Parts: sequence; C-alpha cells; structure tokens
Amino acid sequence: MTLNLQKLYHDTPGKKNSIHLNNAGASLMSQQVLDTQISHLELEAAIGGYEAMAERKKEIADVYVSIAELIGANANEIAIVENATVGWAMAFYAIDFKPGDRILTVEAEYISNYMAYLHMARDKGVSIEVIPSGRDGNLCIDTLENMIDENVKLISATHIPTNSGLINAVSDIGKVAKKYNIYFLVDACQSVGQMPIDVDEIGCDMLSATGRKYLRGPRGVGFLYVRKSIIRKLHPPIIDLRSADWLNSNEYKLKEDAQRFESWESNYAAVLGLGSAVDYALNLGLNNIQLRNTELASYLRTCLKKIDTVHIHAISDRQCAITSFYVQDQTASNIVNELRKNNINTSVSDPSSTLLDANKNKLPSLIRASVHYYNDKDEIDNFIKVLSSLI
Repeated sequence: MTLNLQKLYHDTPGKKNSIHLNNAGASLMSQQVLDTQISHLELEAAIGGYEAMAERKKEIADVYVSIAELIGANANEIAIVENATVGWAMAFYAIDFKPGDRILTVEAEYISNYMAYLHMARDKGVSIEVIPSGRDGNLCIDTLENMIDENVKLISATHIPTNSGLINAVSDIGKVAKKYNIYFLVDACQSVGQMPIDVDEIGCDMLSATGRKYLRGPRGVGFLYVRKSIIRKLHPPIIDLRSADWLNSNEYKLKEDAQRFESWESNYAAVLGLGSAVDYALNLGLNNIQLRNTELASYLRTCLKKIDTVHIHAISDRQCAITSFYVQDQTASNIVNELRKNNINTSVSDPSSTLLDANKNKLPSLIRASVHYYNDKDEIDNFIKVLSSLI
C-alpha cells in the first residue's frame, strides 16, 4: 500500500493555515479525530457526561484494543492516562526501589524522566548511572552489559530524544534487560505514530506514549503499556476506585490488569479522539508512515546542509523525522519566532531538556523542525526559502 497523499492533505484541515513542522511537539489532528471529539462533547452536552460515557462504552473499550494492536500488546496491558508523563510516572514510581538499587539510563534522556531518577535518589538512596554512547551517538551495548550487577533494578531509556533524530537501540537494551531479569521502561513519546513499535521486539516491560505527537491525537491523553507478567509486582503510587476495589475498612485489592494504573475521572472525548488517531495510523500502515517520514526528513536535512551557517545536530547516521539544528550567530528563539510570523511552525529545544547530551556535545538552544507524512517537499522548500532570508 502507498499513501494517498491527496486524501491525507484533505484530511488535515490545519495544513491550509501553516507549514507545520512541529510534529514532535504536537501534530495537526485529522478531520476524523476532530469530528470524533466534537461528536462526544455534543453528546455530553445533550444527555450528560455519565450518560454519554455509558452510551459509548463499547467505543471506549475499542480504544484499548486499537492501542494494543498498534504496539503488539494485549488490551489488558494498556492503561489510558491523562498524558505520557503520568503514564511513565505511574510505572516508574510503582517499582519498589530500595537503598543501593541502581538505575541505568541513556545520555539523551528527557528532563522529566531524569528528574524522577533524582527524586528517587534523594528519597530512596538509589544511584543513577548513564550508559555511554559512542562517537556515532549509538549506545555501547557491550558496556551496558558490563555495567550489570545484582543491584541494577531498572534500565530506563527514551527511544527517540526530544532534541535530535537519534533512534536509541532499545531492542538491544531489551535483550540485556531480559537476560538479567531487570525491569525495562521505555519512553516512546516521539516514536509511537512515526514508526512501527512492537513491545515484544523491543523487550520492554513498560512503555509510555502520548496522543498529541506523531499519533496526531488530542492533547491531554496518553497511554501506558505494562507487560502482563509484571503487573502484579507493581503497586501504583496513587490509587482510587478505578484502580482498586475497596473490600472492607482495612483492605483494598488492586485490579489485576493495567487498569490499576488508571484513575477514575477521564476526558472521554480525548480518549475517543486518541482511538480515532490510532485507527487512522493503523489504516495507513506504520511502515508506510515511516517510509514517508524518512523521505521527507532526508530531503529536509539535504536542503539544510546547503546553508553554510546551519549546523545540524545529528550524531548518528540513523535518523528519524526530527531534525534539530542551530544557526551561527543567531538565537533559536528569534528564528522560531520569525518563522512563525511567516506561518511556519517549528520549536526550540533548550539544552535543559536533554542536559547530559547538551553538555557532552556543547549544544546551544536548537531549532527543531519535525516533519510528518502530511507535509510535502513544497512546504520544505518554502521553509528553506524563508529560513535563508532570515539569516
């Protein structure tokens, strides 16, 4: 199957308003996703929120099935949560860390995740250690294996960092984690929706993702995958009537599936919108999406390399749909603001968002241009033309 580009363009109403190269921040929703949310909000307004939830019970349940299909999981291994940060944190803080436990992570780790490690180090006395990367940006898996001992409680990695097109070798990490029976947590916010994801192939125990990025879903909704075999070993840091049953005045019982990581109140318009976005991606095919994104991102980087004052941050040969760069003697924020005045959306990636990688590579604030399959080469040409005029 090849992508029907004209249909994709037609399905993306925001495309006529701007050149949207901020898909790593939040993609443009399809008309189908927008219609799904509006329909549910109208139903809530007409008959009431509880009643609308009851009427859409099957459709809500189907969202779990769609997400499971997207990542090669079972529906009972999926929790739908307020956002990816909540999902990631519900998994991380459910682990029973003890003083002396070790957390291994990657150089290009995301700020929120690393701060959680620091929090756990302060409260529980765990240590945080970084798996080194080679000069090519790729993880040193042999070094990772040499770091393993009986005190390693968790390996945690961001699949694709926020500040570059690097794709971390999470499947290789997964093999090591499985070999030594170590929990493996993956932040897949930037990868889910732009490429095929299979949790068995990755070998992760837990994986978090958001709806608003490459899935083209709404803001304020995400999901968490937890492998069935470890669910009973994890006690969420927060529970309520959704995640547990109240048995008597002294006892509660956690749900047996991933529902134990959810809370009762939910934005069901966003949940259904997420389901619509997942179904849209599945219908297109994730392999087709990845091929299109690779083509567009490669074209973008080729064009950027022709501008002498542009420096691309791409330490690995294998790159995804995200391109980050800086312009000599220019600030990223000024460039991004001027581009926006020309109806071109990009974003700024500050060093603090991936501090270890930024310090190692002496990075300034970067301009992040992230393509998606509904972009086209004419848009990239116009972006390059405007960018060139600004520098």
